[in-house]
Amino acid sequence: MSLIPSFFGNRRSNVFDPFSLDIWDPFKDFPFSSSLTTRFPETSGFVNARIDWKETPEAHVFKADVPGLKKEEVKVEVEDDRVLQISGESNIEKEDKNDTWHRVERSSGKFMRRFRLPENAKPDQIKASMENGVLTVTVPKLEVKKPDVKAIEISG
Repeated sequence: MSLIPSFFGNRRSNVFDPFSLDIWDPFKDFPFSSSLTTRFPETSGFVNARIDWKETPEAHVFKADVPGLKKEEVKVEVEDDRVLQISGESNIEKEDKNDTWHRVERSSGKFMRRFRLPENAKPDQIKASMENGVLTVTVPKLEVKKPDVKAIEISG
């Protein structure tokens, strides 16, 4: 349960999530002007990919919105069998000197998200797929072995 109320629907905040290694971006909501971003592409900065993480009985499933990116532009890696890293880069459109830009709203730049995997994850069996701009990473869970219970007959 989240300790911080959500004002944007029923989405949980991960501020106190012990599994989260999200990188805090202090400039995430800073309103860069479109002319500044067009003239100086390096100011477009860090793009924050939105990722959902759900746990099913069989696996941990991560879904990331990566619209407009090809699978070759996205990387899914595991560090030390415990940290899942999803990263990529969307490039700014080539500027033609004859074009007049009226608005630049699409973001460009690099993104990287890291998640500490729980102990029940199988990092050697991770699978990733991408369809319609959504990256799905599935991390299977270890099977919980149920204890063998043997009935003991009571004599007497």
